[in-house]
Amino acid sequence: MWRERTRLMFGNEAVERLAAAHVLVVGVGGVGAYAAEMLARAGVGELTLVDGDMVSLSNINRQLIAMHSTVGRRKVDLLAERLTDINPGIRLHPLCEYIHDDITARLLDTAHYDFVADAIDTLSPKVYLLHSAYMRRIPTVSSMGSGGKLDPTQVRIADIAATEGCRLARAVRKRLHRLGVVSGITAVYSAEPVASESIIETDGERNKRSNTGTVSYMPAVFGCCMASHIIRQLTSNTRNNDNGKRDNEML
Repeated sequence: MWRERTRLMFGNEAVERLAAAHVLVVGVGGVGAYAAEMLARAGVGELTLVDGDMVSLSNINRQLIAMHSTVGRRKVDLLAERLTDINPGIRLHPLCEYIHDDITARLLDTAHYDFVADAIDTLSPKVYLLHSAYMRRIPTVSSMGSGGKLDPTQVRIADIAATEGCRLARAVRKRLHRLGVVSGITAVYSAEPVASESIIETDGERNKRSNTGTVSYMPAVFGCCMASHIIRQLTSNTRNNDNGKRDNEML
């Protein structure tokens, strides 16, 4: 009954496809948790959630599962509880580990995924995941930088080769080019220039050289755009679905 509005939108075949789909979501902080929740509410039947982080006070301004009552708890566990409350029948595989090369290879080689949602915020593991999924021909959508951005109307969905105005996207493209990948990976990005005053340098912990200020709504916009792309691709060629024809446009 709870999926009836989705059924009215897409039809029975699409609802069945979503229920049979398995999506890997890597990074369940500001962007990834919103993507995962939108997938669960759309009826995606199986999700693997990967993140080694705990909720901290600094997460509260933008992360779905971050509240004063959840500080210190594992993000994947909190999100799994929330998604199970939304869809008690969902099949969840929470993994509380920071992503690195060995884990990426194991994840991609030990399960079948219909889609990968990349919400990693550090460059090296992000590129390794994208390249690994690309080489295994697993459809992937990757979030670029939502930090330092304010205008949701400048968020776009496009091939990584067509991204512009995003420092993270530029760095990802450069690394992928070295690995022989020029296009074929979908990105959610913003063409809005980053406010330079919102960036501070860090000590390089977990490969992060800087932290960027983030407003509450921008990670949610990115996550919803990721879920939109996945849902439309999984239900392509069914009723009321445009097969992603609106991608590459401003949202």
